[in-house]
This record gives sequence, C-alpha cells and structure tokens, in this order.
Amino acid sequence: MLFDSTAYVVFLILVVLLYWRLAFRQQNLFLLAASYFFYGWWDWRFLFLMLSSTLVNFTISQQMERRTESATRRSLLIAALVMNLGFLGFFKYFNFFLDSFVHIAAILGAKNIPVSLWEILLPPAISFYTFQEVAYVVDVYQRKLRPAKSVVDYGLFVSLFPHLIAGPIQRPSHLLPQVQNARHWDADKAFDGLMLILEGLFRKVVIADNCALVANAALNGNMGEPSVFVVLIGIYAFAWQIYGDFSGYSCIARGSAQVLGFHFMVNFRQPYLAQSLQDFWRRWHMSLSTWLRDYLYIPLGGSRLGQTRTYLNLMITMLLGGLWHGANWTFVVWGGIHGAALAIERFVTRGADATTSHSFQSRWLRRIVIFHIVCFAWLFFRSTSFDAAWTLLAGLGHWRWQPAYGQVLVFLAAYVVILFAIDLHIEKSDAEYLFEKSPVPIRVVCGLILCAATTLLGANQTSGFIYFQF
Repeated sequence: MLFDSTAYVVFLILVVLLYWRLAFRQQNLFLLAASYFFYGWWDWRFLFLMLSSTLVNFTISQQMERRTESATRRSLLIAALVMNLGFLGFFKYFNFFLDSFVHIAAILGAKNIPVSLWEILLPPAISFYTFQEVAYVVDVYQRKLRPAKSVVDYGLFVSLFPHLIAGPIQRPSHLLPQVQNARHWDADKAFDGLMLILEGLFRKVVIADNCALVANAALNGNMGEPSVFVVLIGIYAFAWQIYGDFSGYSCIARGSAQVLGFHFMVNFRQPYLAQSLQDFWRRWHMSLSTWLRDYLYIPLGGSRLGQTRTYLNLMITMLLGGLWHGANWTFVVWGGIHGAALAIERFVTRGADATTSHSFQSRWLRRIVIFHIVCFAWLFFRSTSFDAAWTLLAGLGHWRWQPAYGQVLVFLAAYVVILFAIDLHIEKSDAEYLFEKSPVPIRVVCGLILCAATTLLGANQTSGFIYFQF
C-alpha cells in the first residue's frame, strides 16, 4: 500500500489505536504482525524470503556472540555477508546480467533467446532491509552491539513497516534499543509525527507529482524533440520531483514511526542548498550515504592510505552506490559522475572545508554550480538506457524555443519555489520539519494549510514513490 493512499491512512490509524492499548511485549508482537501484513500487501510470496533472511541473521549473530575464536567468528561473518549479499545480488541483478548476456549473444549471432522464461521478480524493499541486516551482523562481529535475545525484537527491527519499503536505513545501535525497551505515549511527539506526515504528503502529492507531470512530458518526448530548453526543463523538473518524492516518503516514514513511539534518523537536510558535493552527500539520503561511508568507504581504507587511494576509494564507493540503486549501467554512470566529481573536489580543495564562505555571492554561486553537477548526473539516473541518455545529451546542441515552454516553466517554478522556500525556512531555523519550533497554534494552522493544499493542489495522478523500485 502506498503511503499516500487511503488504504495506508486506514491501516496506520487502526494500528496506532490498537498498538497503544497493548502492553510492551504485546506491542512488539502486534507490530511485527502488522509489518508482515504491510509487506505482504505488495506480494505475500516474498514474506518467506524476508522471514528466512531474518532467521538466518538472528541465528548467526547469536552464534557469533557465543564464540570467542577469531577464525570462527570471522567465518560466521563471511557466511552472513555471502548470504545477505547473495540474496540481494541474485534477485536484484539476475535480470541485469541476463539482459547483458542476451545482448552479447545477439552480437555473436545467437538470437531469439526466450528471456521471459528466465526473468525473476524483484522483491520489494530487499535493498533496504539487506543493508540494515548487514550493518547489524557487522556491528555484532565488531562487538559494537549486543545481539538481540528475542527473535521477535530482531524481526521487528528488520521489518518495522514505516522504514521497510524505502528506508531510512536504520542503524542497529539506534533502532534496536528502541525496539527492546518499552515505549510510552507522548502527545507532543505524536503531534510532531502527525506534522511530519502532513509535510511528507505535501512534498509528495503537491510538489513531486506536479513536477513529475513536467519531467515526464519533457523527457518522454511529449514536448517535442529534445532541445536545450526541453532537456533543461525536464531535468530541473526531475531534480525537484525526486527530491520532493523521496524526502516526502522519509517524512511520512519518520512521522508514522513517531506516532508509534519510535525515532528515525533524519534522511534529508535541504540538499539543494549544499555548497560542495561532499556537503550534498551529507544532506541527501543520509541513511544511505552514512552506511556507504561506515561499511564500505572506511573499510576500504577511507582517507588513511594516501591521496591516490582516497580518490580510488571514493570512486569505488560511489560506483557501488550507483549500482545499489538498480540493475542498469546508467546508475553506474550516475555513481561514477559523483565519484569522479568528489575526487576532483577533494583534489582541488586538498581536504579544506569547501562549504566555508563568508560571501553571500560566493555561497550562492557554489550552490548553483553544485546543483547543476547534481542535475547532470540526474540525467543518467532518470534515463532507462544509454541510448535515451545520449538522445537527451544530443538535444543540448539544439536551440528550439516554443512559447509553450514559457507556460511550462511558470507551472514548474510555482511548485519549485514553494519547496525551495520551505527548505530555506528549515535551514535558517535548524529544525527537522516545517515550523517545528513555532508555537502550537501556528503549527496547527500550518497543518490545516498543508491538508488543504494537498487536497486542492495535488496532481490527481497515481504515482508510486520513486525509491520503491530500489
């Protein structure tokens, strides 16, 4: 069920009403059942995969805690990593390698291979809960975390429905203790959660879905042949669509968790106000970027092994981060652009803080430059194939203007300015959500305005969250 659907609203209300009537252990068992119901709503067949993954990781972590021999513990860790990443690799990338094989076979003369007979379905959320479980077994191995004693607690840590489908990826040390300890009703935190949900719905239904109308029209050919104006309109629209879409999802996820007494990490901090690419990745999809930093970049050596190795580690991390998003070479190129740009930025600044600036003009010039580097990478992220990406790039050489483009720009700007103003306000107030630090009456009025705007200005289209596909 989609977060912006009536089914989810009814589901969440029923869960909250029943949940707060139960004792602590009953709450965990009930939430586990509700989370499996939520996941099974997409496709019940994949419940067995998540359950198997949960039981294997729980068992391995228990054995890892009991053993003292380094070799045995290391073998258990390797087994857990092979199992987790093997599941992820098989389900997420089997079709990718199958398509590559068929393409190469066609070049060599073997045609008409029945691809449809071999293709497999991608289980929802497998990337997110796999990364969460990898973090768990690594932390247990490094003795940063004691393993869960209850399989119900661990199962709930993996499957808690607000973060299950598209994150934020929860750190074991942050979420597991919350699962293991009793939660108590807090009206103020519940109100904060409701405000987060309303802001998330506004970001998704009003901003993202309306920007999607423009992005799809421009990048799918409905605005005519690609030209510099069509491509720029399309990529600008997609940049704000994916930001509104994913930050909206994260707000709803965090808000849903908060009304249940949990706290999720912030996943976005106004990324298009970043003054460097490093700053951008401190603000964008923070749960993934910090995971990649702690469980990939630092184990590779981070910045400890000299400048050349640091650049290589940045490139490897971002290439794998791109591949994590999906089985398509365009995602690898997207990651490669960010990896190369991060390495160049580090070389130019030589480790200095690229965000330090006392000039108003310099700060905004940096922001504009970084935004356009990000947009250039979005072109590959949005494209379904290299051919589609090259077609758009070739369009940048054509300067065909039509009066209708002006109307489209006005429509797009109206929604972009709203979200941009929200980000500026949150950045200035150092808050986690809109008007968080304002008096209650103002927040109530703000909530009512968000409700009305979502109802009146929504794009009136069924549009799944972009990150559900990852």
